[in-house]
Amino acid sequence: MSEAPAAPPTVSADPAAADGIALLVRAPEPRAGWRLLPARIAALCAVELQKLRHDRTELYTRAVQPALWLLIFGQTFTRIRAIPTGGTPYLDFMAPGIIAQSAMFIAIFYGIQIIWERDAGVLNKLLVTPTPRSALVTGKAFAAGVKSLIQALVVVVIAALLGVALTWNPLRLLGVAAAVVLGSAFFSCLSMTIAGIVLSRDRLMGIGQAITMPLFFGSNALYPVAVMPGWLQAVSKANPLSYQVDALRGLLLGTSTHLALDFGVLLLAAALGITAASSLLGRLAR
Repeated sequence: MSEAPAAPPTVSADPAAADGIALLVRAPEPRAGWRLLPARIAALCAVELQKLRHDRTELYTRAVQPALWLLIFGQTFTRIRAIPTGGTPYLDFMAPGIIAQSAMFIAIFYGIQIIWERDAGVLNKLLVTPTPRSALVTGKAFAAGVKSLIQALVVVVIAALLGVALTWNPLRLLGVAAAVVLGSAFFSCLSMTIAGIVLSRDRLMGIGQAITMPLFFGSNALYPVAVMPGWLQAVSKANPLSYQVDALRGLLLGTSTHLALDFGVLLLAAALGITAASSLLGRLAR
C-alpha cells in the first residue's frame, strides 16, 4: 500500500508566534539612526546605576559631609550673622550651595571609575562596540547626575528638617533636578577629561582633591559674589558651579535669579565637557 502524502506544515494563527518564528530566519531590523544614540546612552546610564544595587555605601558615606556643613557651619554662621545675605537667613542661603557641592563631589571623581574600567579591560571592550564614544561618555555623565540627585534629595530633607524655607512647587523641583543633573554631567566629564590626560588613578585623585575646594570656595555657594574681592568675582563668573548654585537658589528659595543664563551656561558646559571627554577617551585604551 502506498503511504498517504504528508500533511503540509500548519502555520500558527497567533501573530506573536509568527513574529517569533520570523526572528529565527531573519535578523531584526536595526534601530533607525535618530533612535540609536539615545538608546545607547540610556542603556549605558542604566548599567552604571545598576552598580548601586550591589553597593549603596557610597551614598550613605557621602551624605555625612553635607549634613555637617548644614548642622555646624550653617547654624553657626546663622547665629553670628557675619555674612550679608540680603535678609535671607544664612542657613537658607547656604542650603542650595551645599546641594551643588555634594553633587560636584560625587561627579568630580568619576574619572577614577573609568580608569578602573580601563585596568579591568572593560573599557577596551566598550570601545570596540559600535557605540559612539560620545554616547559612552554621555551615559556615564547622566548616571553621575542621577546619583547626584539622590544625594541632593538627602540634603533637601536635612535642610527641611532644620527649618529652611524651601519651595515644594513640582515645576520648580523639576528645574532643580535639571540643574543638578547638568552640573554633575559637566563635572563628571571634567573628571573623565583629566583621566584621559593623566592616565593614572593616583594623579587623578591628587588633581581632583586640588581643584574641588577652589571650585567650591570660588563660587557663590557660601557667600554672595558682591562681598568677594575683584579677582575672585572674575573667577566666580567663569565657574560653572556658580551658575548651578544661582539656579538652585532661585528655584528653591524664590530669590531673584537669571535662570535663562544659568541653564544656558550649564548646557554649554555639559556639551563642551562631553566633547572634550569623548575626544580623550581613546588615550585611556592605548
